[in-house]
Amino acid sequence: MAKVNLDALIPREDFEVEEVINSGKKKETISIEDIKADSFFFTNLRKPDFQRETNEWDGEKVTELIRSFIAGDLIPAIILWRSTGGYLFVIDGSHRLSALAAWVNDDYGDGQTSKLFYDGIVPDEQLEVAKETRKLANKAVGPYSDYRLALTHPDKVRPEIVRDAKNLGALAIQLQWVEGDARKAESSFFKINQQAAPIDKTELKLLEDRRKPNSIAARAIIRSGKGHKYWSLFSKETQSEIQELAAEINDILFDPRLKTPIKTLDLPIAGKVYSAQTLPLIVDMINIVTPQNNSKNDDNGTTTIAVLKNVRKVAYLLNSNHPSSLGLHPAVYFYSQEGRHKSASFLAITDFVARISQRGKINDFISVRPRFESFILEFDYLSQQINRKYRTAQKSHPYISRFLEQVADTLKLGKSDEDTLKAIQSKAEFSYLSLQRPISERGAVRKKFDTEAKSAVYLREVLKSAPKCNICGGYIHRNSISIDHIDRKRDGGSSSPDNGQLTHPYCNTGYKN
Repeated sequence: MAKVNLDALIPREDFEVEEVINSGKKKETISIEDIKADSFFFTNLRKPDFQRETNEWDGEKVTELIRSFIAGDLIPAIILWRSTGGYLFVIDGSHRLSALAAWVNDDYGDGQTSKLFYDGIVPDEQLEVAKETRKLANKAVGPYSDYRLALTHPDKVRPEIVRDAKNLGALAIQLQWVEGDARKAESSFFKINQQAAPIDKTELKLLEDRRKPNSIAARAIIRSGKGHKYWSLFSKETQSEIQELAAEINDILFDPRLKTPIKTLDLPIAGKVYSAQTLPLIVDMINIVTPQNNSKNDDNGTTTIAVLKNVRKVAYLLNSNHPSSLGLHPAVYFYSQEGRHKSASFLAITDFVARISQRGKINDFISVRPRFESFILEFDYLSQQINRKYRTAQKSHPYISRFLEQVADTLKLGKSDEDTLKAIQSKAEFSYLSLQRPISERGAVRKKFDTEAKSAVYLREVLKSAPKCNICGGYIHRNSISIDHIDRKRDGGSSSPDNGQLTHPYCNTGYKN
């Protein structure tokens, strides 16, 4: 089941403050009343700004936590730290608190708090997961509103809810407090969160580098400029520009939304936006485009804007309606023949396109594009071999990029596919490649059509008749179409439909001229 996004329920706050010195006794437990959205306790809860997103649990785990609380089972203590301003920072236990808050306040990522957090635009995937999680929780334990109703009208709800509602007032979760200043609290956070549930390496790097432009840009892109604003210390004008750039890039990368099995060629170039693999993918893309901007914190937002503009420039090239767009078809360049999005290929193509652009070799690529596309479709398994050798997309994509450049350069010389393969295999860097197609690639025997088989059949059949550019002969995607005059307008060509043709934006505005 997909992960539930509860990130809006406990807001983030700047953690770089000093501890309050208070001789009073701190709260030792919290009850269900403390988790209401308008309670004194809950309204003062904050996550440190370096806290990872609260989206690691699926609906079943959220439901199980709620059920455990109602049953009076032992739930691990919540660890807090109190700041000078009186905020109660959650050092450990955000998912536990958020799961209970989701139930109590009926917000599984789609309620009032979440809608405000995302400026009223909650992603469709998030809405669907929230709906499914609410259904699970209501079936397993019943809605919180029924427990409230049981106190005054017990005849209106199920008997087991009446019984459990009487016990809710006596149930509590233990609290523990971190003593010391902000540095001690931050140290405690990273130590705790690298034990039972280690933070992903990419996420950890983002948390540690949260003031650096590449990290800020990645967070902005992944949420389309919505959600927690890691750029909130910048001027209003800078914040607005970051959000606009991020939203534009998000649209280029993730529109239309991916659904499986695949029944359309209208695919997003970067796969699913609502996936655990997506944030690392965007981080790696940014690091390919702007590796030099990793080192220093961004104090005013200018470097973050520069990073976003660089990413947008390459995104334009990949697939958009910008005049520079090559309009690379996702089904050809970024998906396997079974319809799986290939992170390594996405990063490799990003690197490949950025380099041929920098070297002024785009026209060379365009001149062999139909053969290049036919080659990478036919010999898709070679890129997979490279990826398997280096194990991860992050490590393999530079080699796949160089492989693709070798393909383009050799085809440019007029070589056949067979000679191109031999030429590449003769190089020490790619001598390990096996030119024999794996048995699994020839069509495994299945008892019934699964999602991948259905996607494979659709892609195979539909690509045969997919539209192609009338200038270069490459495949055309719906996100990157230009209508061109066959006979140039300046040469007297009319604007009637008979004088129009479909092309890629760059073929129309750059290559043709």
